[in-house]
Amino acid sequence: MPVHRVLFLCSRNRLRSPTAEQVFTAWPNVDTDSAGLADDANTPLSVEQLDWANLILVMESAHRRRLLMRHRTHLKGKRIVVLGIRDDYAFMQPELVELLLRKAGPLLR
Repeated sequence: MPVHRVLFLCSRNRLRSPTAEQVFTAWPNVDTDSAGLADDANTPLSVEQLDWANLILVMESAHRRRLLMRHRTHLKGKRIVVLGIRDDYAFMQPELVELLLRKAGPLLR
């Protein structure tokens, strides 16, 4: 079975994408990483992360736009999906975990 190398992206890599990384890290055939697109992100997005990933899940449409503006040359052949999860949640908040399972889970089975 193919391994999903999933990169979760949000703005600052403090709440949504680290939660997603933690939620899916134990899933079979899923390797996870996360980063932020803002300059002050806890883990700023690197080219190495983009090269590693075969699936990129962003939280909002604005993240997809920023990703394409800054890194288009590193996104050839990459699947990018907008999950549509707003910045309204705390790290590992149960409602955020439920949203992630519902929106990203089917993509990782």
